[in-house]
Amino acid sequence: MDGYWVWGMSVIKGEDGKYHGYASRWPKSVPFSPNWTTNSEIVHAVSEQAEGPYKFENVVFKRRGKEYWDGMMTHNPTIHKVGDTYLLYYIGTTYDFPLPNEKITRETQQIARGNQRIGLATSKSPYGPWVRGDEPILDIRKGKWDAFLTVNPTVFVKPDNSIVLIYKSASHKSGLLKLGVAGAQSYEGPYLRAKEEPIFQFGESDDNLDNEAAKHVEDPYVWFNGSGYELIMKDMTGTISGEKGGGIHASSQNGLDWEISNPPQAYTRNVLWEGGQTIEQAAFERPQLLIENGKPTHLFVATGRNAEGKYWNFEETWNMCIPLKNE
Repeated sequence: MDGYWVWGMSVIKGEDGKYHGYASRWPKSVPFSPNWTTNSEIVHAVSEQAEGPYKFENVVFKRRGKEYWDGMMTHNPTIHKVGDTYLLYYIGTTYDFPLPNEKITRETQQIARGNQRIGLATSKSPYGPWVRGDEPILDIRKGKWDAFLTVNPTVFVKPDNSIVLIYKSASHKSGLLKLGVAGAQSYEGPYLRAKEEPIFQFGESDDNLDNEAAKHVEDPYVWFNGSGYELIMKDMTGTISGEKGGGIHASSQNGLDWEISNPPQAYTRNVLWEGGQTIEQAAFERPQLLIENGKPTHLFVATGRNAEGKYWNFEETWNMCIPLKNE
């Protein structure tokens, strides 16, 4: 979008036959990072086809004030549906200072980051209005591995309408990123931990987010393939998949006990374009799948590029759609 950083789109086909995308945006008048933690908002866009182009429709959530847990920032939506109800899972935060109009400090970022929690909004229409809760659906657990924040939800709705929810957390502001699993009998909750410990244990002794040799993961997306669960997620350092920022694939029979695939890599930042050129993207984040008739048909990722081709530093960002071959 002109004048905005955009990030993390999740797409569903509506009853109107159109494709509805929900994404994050924040103005380019502030830096991409670290200001996504304070300035992001979720927007809705619509397309006639899954690949786009998507046209901006509306802002999903207005800022509703620092007194609410998600009153100052919303980010990383994932969209699902149960019966006639659309479910928009997302993360939000609040902070006790004005909405920033310049680059925030690392200390300010950590305040906003530490207040991030997972929430759920519901609607009978993809156009809204959306009803969101006054409390997050999954809080932190003090003294546990997920004591700092709960973010980046991915869910699967079972045939009995119960929910499997996988989330990201860390024990403190510099802790390695890990994934946990929770669940609920219905989307209305309550959401309870299904396992005490993270679903992947890499035997890490150095609990340091900035350790380039560490094994840690984020940005999960889960689905059911008819006989078991599958999961894709981002490899933070490349120590698992072999590519920094690349994707990892894992599988599970019950949604609780997971094994990383062999080979582990699910996707790459090296993207083959229609014209035949392969370009390494500066990032490949927040993967979301469009599932139609029980099968993944399109991969959506938040991405960006810069003139120097460096990892992560962005001159522009957008949400990319990659059609998948089902064989």
